[in-house]
Formats: sequence, C-alpha cells, structure tokens
Amino acid sequence: MNRPAPVEITYKNMRFLITHNPTNATLNKFIEELKKYGVTTVVRVCEATYDTAPVEKEGIQVLVSSVTDAF
Repeated sequence: MNRPAPVEITYKNMRFLITHNPTNATLNKFIEELKKYGVTTVVRVCEATYDTAPVEKEGIQVLVSSVTDAF
C-alpha cells in the first residue's frame, strides 16, 4: 500500500510532522522516518494500529490524544 510522505509544519518554535498511521508490519520504517526528522514525541490521534513499545525503546515518547472524532 502506498502511503503519503510525511509533511513537516513549523509554527514559531514548534515543529509538527504529519504522518500516516503505521502498522506493526511497517513500524521499523516509521521509526526510521521519525528519527530522520528528529521526532521526540508522537501524539496518536487515531485508532491504535501498532505496538508503542518499539517506538518508546528508541527514546520517542508516545502520547494518546483524548480527542474523539467528531465526523
């Protein structure tokens, strides 16, 4: 499955990286992308599709948003 490339948004002193939601099968590539952009924190805003332990093992904090989908 083709996934869109990550998009980086900068606002003042903050940087946001908008990405697809990985699966356990694509998690290694996802982690490589996060490291490439220097990501230190991931905020999950969609349904859980992967195990967070490998991401956290790489020193990247994973937060889960409590925002529900209004659509």
